[in-house]
Amino acid sequence: MTDEAESPMISISRDERTVTVRIPVRFRQRAGRKQILTPPGSIPWSPAPRVDASLLKAVVRAHRWREMLERGEYASAAELAKAERVNDSYVSRILRLTLLAPDIIEAIVDGRQPPTMQVDDLLKPLPTEWMQQRLLA
Repeated sequence: MTDEAESPMISISRDERTVTVRIPVRFRQRAGRKQILTPPGSIPWSPAPRVDASLLKAVVRAHRWREMLERGEYASAAELAKAERVNDSYVSRILRLTLLAPDIIEAIVDGRQPPTMQVDDLLKPLPTEWMQQRLLA
């Protein structure tokens, strides 16, 4: 398909038994998945909610690690990183996910997060104020 917006094309077979509808769409590869992009100005199409396993895993890991630190299982993030066999900075970046607004976390758990939301984006410094986070999500 082309990148230009086109109107849907409808054709009927000669025997009038088959109707063919062509709708212009673009596909974009994102995080190993194909995403359907509708033409500008049209109603966006979205599939049924789908839990993003990598986002969910990161959020669950963040809360589990925070609980481990709060219970005193590890004295520091560096000690936790060594036990989990990951980089210290990775632990720190993942732990920031515990500061996400509750509705953003709920959306991730339910699979209702924006289709463009990626773990890498959430691991970048985020505003601490929930309203500002919602604007970025």
